[in-house]
Amino acid sequence: MTSGIHHVTLITGDVQANVDFYAGFLGLRLVKRTGGYEDARQLHLFYGDRAASPGSLVTFLVWQGGSSGQAGAGQVSEIALAVAPGAIGYWLERALTHQVKVEGTGQEFGETVLRLRDPDNVLVKLVSASLPALDMPAGDIPPEQRIRRIRGVTLLSEVQEETSAFLGRFGFRPDAAEGPVQRLVSDIGDVIDVREAAGFWPGAPGTGTADHVALRAADAQEVEAVEAELRRRNSSLTNLHDRHYFTSLYVREPGNVLIEMASDGPGFTLDETLETLGTTLFMPPDTPDPDAMKVMLPQFGLPGEERVVYRDLIYKHRFFTPDMPDGSTLALLHGTGGDEADLMPLAHRAAPRATLLGLRGRSTETGSRRWFRSFGPSIFDQKDIRFESGALNAFFEEARAAYGFDADTLAALGYSNGANLLAAAMLLHPHMPRRAILLRPAMVLDAAPETDLRGAAMLLVLGADDAFRAQGEKLAEALAAAGADVTTRVVAGGHMLGDEDAPAIADWLGQAALGPT
Repeated sequence: MTSGIHHVTLITGDVQANVDFYAGFLGLRLVKRTGGYEDARQLHLFYGDRAASPGSLVTFLVWQGGSSGQAGAGQVSEIALAVAPGAIGYWLERALTHQVKVEGTGQEFGETVLRLRDPDNVLVKLVSASLPALDMPAGDIPPEQRIRRIRGVTLLSEVQEETSAFLGRFGFRPDAAEGPVQRLVSDIGDVIDVREAAGFWPGAPGTGTADHVALRAADAQEVEAVEAELRRRNSSLTNLHDRHYFTSLYVREPGNVLIEMASDGPGFTLDETLETLGTTLFMPPDTPDPDAMKVMLPQFGLPGEERVVYRDLIYKHRFFTPDMPDGSTLALLHGTGGDEADLMPLAHRAAPRATLLGLRGRSTETGSRRWFRSFGPSIFDQKDIRFESGALNAFFEEARAAYGFDADTLAALGYSNGANLLAAAMLLHPHMPRRAILLRPAMVLDAAPETDLRGAAMLLVLGADDAFRAQGEKLAEALAAAGADVTTRVVAGGHMLGDEDAPAIADWLGQAALGPT
C-alpha cells in the first residue's frame, strides 16, 4: 500500500487573501482551479509544487464571505509544511516583513517549529524537517528556503487510540508520543499527530477550518479495494467518487474526522500541460450550465496580477469583470433567499461586456436572506424599508468614491425583493443610479413620496401570470408620475425568471444578449 498524505482541504472566506498568502507569501504554485464537485458554485483552489505532486497539495473550498468555523474535536486542527533544517529564521523574518501573524517558535518531536496564522486564522506550522524536497516553483524565495512538501496534520480525537488504530489501515504506524499527542508516521516520512481531545468543544465547520485530510493510494484499484474492505467490516459509512484528477474514498474515522483516500493518478495534468497548470478554470464534468456557473465564482489575481481591491462598505459585495469590459457597471440586488452571485449569469447574458457588482442583503426572515423585513404576505415594515433605502443610497455614494464609478455608465438591476427595495430607494432618494431594471417588482411603500425622477430611466419586466403583476403596474404608475421614463415589458410566466428576461434587458440597454446557456 502507498502511504502518506495526498492533500489537505480547508475552507477560506476570502479568496484573494488566500491566494496572496499561499501563492504569494508561502510561494506555492496554484496548480488547479475548479468548480466544486459537491456544489459547482463553490470555487476550489489547489496549491502545490511545480508538478502538483501528491504530498505537496493544500486545497481550499472558497466560501466567499462565509461565516467562521471553530476547530475542535473531530477535526484537523492544524497543518504543517516542511522546510529545510535551519530555515526557520528566514521564515520568521519573512513573516514579520509580510505582516503575517506569528504565534511563536518551539520544539515538537525534536524539530524546530514556527507557528503562523493564515488570513482565515488557520494554524500553519513551518517545521524544520529532513524530508526530500519537491520541485517548488521559482519566485522570490531562495531555493534552499522554499517549502519542501506537507510535513503533516494534527487531528483532534476524543478516542485517540481508536483513531490511531484506524489510520494504521492507511499505512500510518505509531511513532513517538509527546504529552497528549501520539505521532503516526508514513513510509515516506510525513506524519499525522493525533491529539487526545476528550472534553474539547466539538468542531464547527466554517471558514478557517479544515474539511478533511486525504491519504495516498497508488491507483483507483487500491482505493476500491480499501472501500470493499471497509464495507465488509461495516466500520464506517463510505463514499466512493471519481474526482476526474483522482479516485476518492471518504470515510469518518472513529473520532469523526473526515478522511479521504485519493489515488495518485491520473493527476492534474490530465487536462492541462505542466506549464499551464492552474491558469484555466475548469468545471466538473456534467456541471449544469457551466458557463453560468463560471460567472458566479469569485475572481482573484495571482501575485503581480491586477485585481480588485475590495473596500469595506455597507453591503457585502462582489465584482465579476468580463474578459473585455466596456466600462459599464450593473449593480445587482438578489431576490429573497439569494446572494450576491445569483443574478450574475442573467446579467452577463444581457450585458456580456459589463462589469457586474453583486450586493448581499442584510435582513433575514425564516432563514432566508432579504433586503428588508415583512410582517406577512404583502405587509412590509415601512421603517425598515426606509432605513435600508437610506443604506442603499449611502452604499452607492461610497462605491462611487471607492471604485471610481461613472454615474453615466452605472445601472442597477433588482429581482423581486431586491427590485422592491431598489424602486423604493429611488423614490426616496432620487440621486440613486439614474437607470434601473426592475424584474417582477411590487410597490412596497404605503404611499409614493413626492419626488422628482425626471432624467431617470427604468425598465420594469412583469410576469404575465405573476400574482404581483398588479403591484408592479402600480409601481410603474408611481415612477412615471414622479417623472421617470418608464418602459414596461410583460413576459410569459409568473414570478420566476425565464428565457425572455435577458433579451428584454439587453434590448433596453441597447446590447446584444448572449444566447441561452
